[in-house]
Amino acid sequence: MSNTKNIMIVGVGGQGSLLASRIIGNAVLLQGYDVKVSEVHGMAQRGGSVVTYVKYGEKVYSPVICKGEADIILSFEQLEAARYVSYLKPDGIIITNTQQINPMPVVAGTAEYPQNLHNDIESLGIKIISADALELAVQAGNDKAVNVALIGLMSAFLGFDNDIFIQAIKMSVPEKSLEVNLKAYELGRNYQYV
Repeated sequence: MSNTKNIMIVGVGGQGSLLASRIIGNAVLLQGYDVKVSEVHGMAQRGGSVVTYVKYGEKVYSPVICKGEADIILSFEQLEAARYVSYLKPDGIIITNTQQINPMPVVAGTAEYPQNLHNDIESLGIKIISADALELAVQAGNDKAVNVALIGLMSAFLGFDNDIFIQAIKMSVPEKSLEVNLKAYELGRNYQYV
């Protein structure tokens, strides 16, 4: 099973995890790989933690990704990146949105949102790339396109041709929101990270 690649998509309900896994799954299929995409794990209603898995390779038997197996964690929200860091391979990468969405304990005033999450994760020796994907989505014309902006950023790490992702977006996104999503993808793809 060492020939499989594992992508974990983490975020909160309402951020488009299912669409993101569909786009990535379609891109992988177009690239000629066998792919398994999991169902949503967690509380899919707005605000609850959501995890989806995309596994691909010559032959994939299970969509499940265990601790220490993820090549990439694509995180739509910073705290979710920190929550699932144990799933990353030692040489894996986290690509995360800098956006903070307060979980219920923070909203209720019983906890504080952790500060310096990027630095805390980096101090573990983990490669982490942070981007303000919300700003990229707004530039594209819709603040809900955060997921596709982050896919654009991640796409450069998969080694697939850019056209594969554009085709996958066209297969996955409704016509009425296609232009915004293609723009968000390009902004993510061309994002200059440090």
